[in-house]
Amino acid sequence: MSSFRPRQFDLIAFDWDGTLFDSTAIITRCIQLAVQDVGGAVPSREQASYVIGMALMPALAHAAPDVPKDKYPLLGERYRHHYLAHQHDISLFDGVLDMLAELKSRHHWLTVATGKSRAGLNEALHAVELRDVFDGSRTADETAGKPHPRMLHELMREFGTEPERTLMVGDTTHDLQMAVNAGCASVGVSYGAHEPDAFHALQPRHIAHSVRELHDWLLAHA
Repeated sequence: MSSFRPRQFDLIAFDWDGTLFDSTAIITRCIQLAVQDVGGAVPSREQASYVIGMALMPALAHAAPDVPKDKYPLLGERYRHHYLAHQHDISLFDGVLDMLAELKSRHHWLTVATGKSRAGLNEALHAVELRDVFDGSRTADETAGKPHPRMLHELMREFGTEPERTLMVGDTTHDLQMAVNAGCASVGVSYGAHEPDAFHALQPRHIAHSVRELHDWLLAHA
């Protein structure tokens, strides 16, 4: 009977890192190491984690304002070097697969809207065997970095959904601001990159403090 429940949202777009994938700590450390490798002032954990969710090069530039632009290609290369060395240490948060399976059984369209590159997302989806779970995805390098709404606009166009029938789920203010910019509702999660105190101004429908809480809220309200 749950498949026939009325739904408020046809399309649910999830951020990847820090929302579904337990990668915040490793990404933060990789940013710090990359900046150190090119001789920049190493950002604090808070400064490095703030840029998670943005497109890679704007994120690195923001985290390392003292690094000259001619070193940006090397900065990006060093970040990728460190991340690739640890990417297989990262896994989905406990409970994510069950949550996605139940949402899919209710015929929501499940998508990903991420600051990762297309190559990076494809690698992650392959590694955790999620290719058949998601109906669509958009990445920063093929659209525009968050909080620009292009990712959500393209997903809504692809599935023929309206903003009021679309929900964005993410762990950063970049995710929630993207939803605002696209005219969509959002849900924030507090277990990722950003402190949830910053979420309230962006008026998410809910702030979940665990995957279990997110799962329960989506089943009750999505």
